[in-house]
Amino acid sequence: MSDTATYQAGTRPDPSVMRGVIPYLGFDGEAGAAADFYVRAFGARDLGRLPGEDDPSRLMHCQVEINGGALMMTDMRGPDEPVRKPQGFHLQLVVDDGDLWWNRAVEAGCKVVMPFERMFWGDRWGLLEDPFGITWSVDEPGPEPA
Repeated sequence: MSDTATYQAGTRPDPSVMRGVIPYLGFDGEAGAAADFYVRAFGARDLGRLPGEDDPSRLMHCQVEINGGALMMTDMRGPDEPVRKPQGFHLQLVVDDGDLWWNRAVEAGCKVVMPFERMFWGDRWGLLEDPFGITWSVDEPGPEPA
């Protein structure tokens, strides 16, 4: 378990990571475990967790910061909303040291979907799947064209 913070009433998320499009992932009782895994695999910083009112083992809200950006998670959904498996997307990390990010994620337990290697567009890129079924790409930008 990571060193977690619990949101206090009236507090607001860190504004430095609240920019652009923020992914908000829904889990079925695994949001906390996913956040703990992202701390190990992607060097995430746990920004806070808000337990469910009726079931404190499920998280109403959880937020981590990865590589300067926010990722939010929840175990909550509407009473008639089915649990849906992730599909049709991946989360992309654009980093300076691709080997560091790639190796840490694989060592933490991510499966290699596509190897991390130089691509036709010049970047080094690869695709991973975490234990929760979320796919992640690691992108290390290539040299600027001459």
